[in-house]
Amino acid sequence: MGAYVSIRGWLQCDERQLVAIQEIISAYEDGHYTDGWGTPRRHVNWIHYVFYGADIRESSLGWFTDQLREIARIPPSDGDLDLVRGLFIAGHETDGTTEWQVRDGQLFITPADIRHEYLGT
Repeated sequence: MGAYVSIRGWLQCDERQLVAIQEIISAYEDGHYTDGWGTPRRHVNWIHYVFYGADIRESSLGWFTDQLREIARIPPSDGDLDLVRGLFIAGHETDGTTEWQVRDGQLFITPADIRHEYLGT
């Protein structure tokens, strides 16, 4: 059956980057785990947010991290040079919890701080 990973987190971006993120998510459409992606009902102020929350099979981790890596590479869209940023906590049934940082055009995966243990898997 395989192990599951509980993934929850968000990305923050500007309006043009949001369009690019939505295109990437659509390109990875799988009819199931893609449904974990969501956005607020209505945009509030200037930063756009995209959220993910789902329990996915360990065998699908590459599908998800490939998306995050592609999203991380979205270029700045204006003079402020801000890249897409985000934070995800991934709780693996057997391997524990990791922190996934989307920053500086990359995805960084590290063991999660002990403070996140309360989130469980």
